[in-house]
Amino acid sequence: MTPGGCELASKATARGGPVGERICPNHKLAGFLLACALLAGLPHAGAAAKVQAVEGAGAGLRTLTTAREVHRLSNQEAARLYPVHLRGVVTFFDSNQGTTRAGLLFVHDATGVIFVMCAPDSTLSLPTGSLVDLLGESAPGEFAPIVVHPQIKVIGYAGLPPNPARPSFHRLLSGAEDGQWVEVEGVVHSFSEIGRYVALQLTMADGGIGVFVLKEPGRSYSQLVDARVRVRGNATPLFNKSRTQMIGARIQSQDLSTLEILEPAPKDPFQLPTIPVNRLLQWGVKPLLDHRVHVQGRVTLQWPGAVVCLRDGRQGICAQTDQSTRLADGEMVDVVGFAKAEGSAPGMTDAVFRIASSGRAAPETPVPLTAEQALLGEHESQLIQVEGQLVSRDFASADTRLVLTSGRLIFTAILPHGLGGQVSTGWKIGSILRITGICSVQLDEEKTSSEILGVAVPKTLRILMRSPADVVVTQDISWWTPVHMAVLLALALCCTIAVLAWVLVLRRRIHESEERFRHLAQHDTLTGLATRLVLEDRLKQALEAAPRRQSGLAILMLDMDEFKKINDTFGHRVGDEVLRVTASRIVENVRKNDTVARMGGDEFVVLLPDMEDPIDAEGIAEKLVVALSAPVSFHGRDVPVSVSVGVCTGARDELNVDTLLTNVDAAMYEAKKHGRNGYRVYRPKFV
Repeated sequence: MTPGGCELASKATARGGPVGERICPNHKLAGFLLACALLAGLPHAGAAAKVQAVEGAGAGLRTLTTAREVHRLSNQEAARLYPVHLRGVVTFFDSNQGTTRAGLLFVHDATGVIFVMCAPDSTLSLPTGSLVDLLGESAPGEFAPIVVHPQIKVIGYAGLPPNPARPSFHRLLSGAEDGQWVEVEGVVHSFSEIGRYVALQLTMADGGIGVFVLKEPGRSYSQLVDARVRVRGNATPLFNKSRTQMIGARIQSQDLSTLEILEPAPKDPFQLPTIPVNRLLQWGVKPLLDHRVHVQGRVTLQWPGAVVCLRDGRQGICAQTDQSTRLADGEMVDVVGFAKAEGSAPGMTDAVFRIASSGRAAPETPVPLTAEQALLGEHESQLIQVEGQLVSRDFASADTRLVLTSGRLIFTAILPHGLGGQVSTGWKIGSILRITGICSVQLDEEKTSSEILGVAVPKTLRILMRSPADVVVTQDISWWTPVHMAVLLALALCCTIAVLAWVLVLRRRIHESEERFRHLAQHDTLTGLATRLVLEDRLKQALEAAPRRQSGLAILMLDMDEFKKINDTFGHRVGDEVLRVTASRIVENVRKNDTVARMGGDEFVVLLPDMEDPIDAEGIAEKLVVALSAPVSFHGRDVPVSVSVGVCTGARDELNVDTLLTNVDAAMYEAKKHGRNGYRVYRPKFV
């Protein structure tokens, strides 16, 4: 027998018809009671002798005869390879035939469920509901104990277990239902195809959870969006591989035969009654918001494949959408999606839209405001116009992010990457700019939650721009340039001592202003790390100094794993906090003379000069992987994080800027391919 494989000892005739056939509840209960009767009559005499024949079974250990006994082992005990012999019902099976991944099997008996790992080349067919006799041995799983090296004999058909547990979302997250046969109920918000699976995003009464089912050829899943459903399946954990800690939960279900539609989705969601934007999230319409709602208005902004904003004459709203159909400003559209609060106003998620028949109107005229007025939130999701002084640009970000100041307020203007052509180089630090875009107010959650009356407290202002044309330079950079300073200094030679003293004071003030602007330009506004320009300058200096010091250097490239999922799941405010904490942890775990830079988005680079031994660089990389795998806490929630690290070192006579950056990038992507949350040292085979 192949180690880890599922071996079919014999095959019995299945009762109850083919997989997916519905069985009446009485028949299901009778079948499951029959299974329990068979389990109760399991012949223990001689069982240990049978299991000892399984390859690798622990000699002299007692035989485990129930799923609960196996599941309650500690991982240390499970590693002793206890013999296992039990009978149960198959609740999920995926052979993963034709892949390199292990086969997945859940077996349910009268005491609970146990996970069984099979070889990916197994040709065993195990319809759900099959009653099986299982021989194997215990092993530590990646989260909880499992059974490996199985030998399986199909002895009948009992149907799926009746009366599954109905845990809350928070109980699923606790891990108490790990692997167990459960039933959850909620509204399907979206679906996506992931390899051989379809993931349904289900919103329960107290949270959202993913339901994974095997993809069925020819099956349409779009009709499930907005349907209230009841799903049975096995509760499975999401965990970090490096520490085998549970960081989330999902439901693993065989196919849609375990899904019951309680309330079907509307055949045409665009036929739902139109709700005015200013009524959304109000008490009178709150009962409607479990399902999708329908709003109509004229387009004020579109970021294709990400966001569409509109105004219905009363109020504006922005909807998150994957749809990339191009829309024109002023075009009337119907939008259907799930309503939720976004900052200080209603927003929509998982939205779809279509162009309405009422045609296109003139683009909306922006409302001129001060930044302080915009922060009040009365113009949330509306087209506004604000002036401010440009103090910084985030060159490391793929998007265009301008940081401006107006009075005592600092705000950000954002234009997505690739929208509207090349960004103008005329936007100089210190210039006064007039920004047009959609107003987005972010709340101070700590102050809002502490308000006795529950009133929202605004914190920061963002303006979402439509194109580079939304930026107009109203006043160029100050006349106080270095050239003009030189002229003034020349004239000052002919002035009195009093004038010379004034010029010295003025020069000091201007120098301080330049230093402030230079600092803003050379440091990432979100994390405070060095920018790409600073890194390249220091890398050149290190390369020039290496031959003189008779030393080498190394570069580490770190990329956060599945950072987009963090933004999608927890929101961009949490994503920004994760980036800030990650930057701080990197700085804490490298040397003082090392340079840490943010290259863009969720990518960081560490320059390690004076690196005599390449092993030292690997030690730092390993230290960073461990430090950056600790969850980030944000307002009582733990956000799972990890990084993939590429390492590239060079001898002092083999150093080249382009080669180092290319090689470390290849090493980082090699770490991604090997499962993430780890590091890889550059080898020529990567290229």
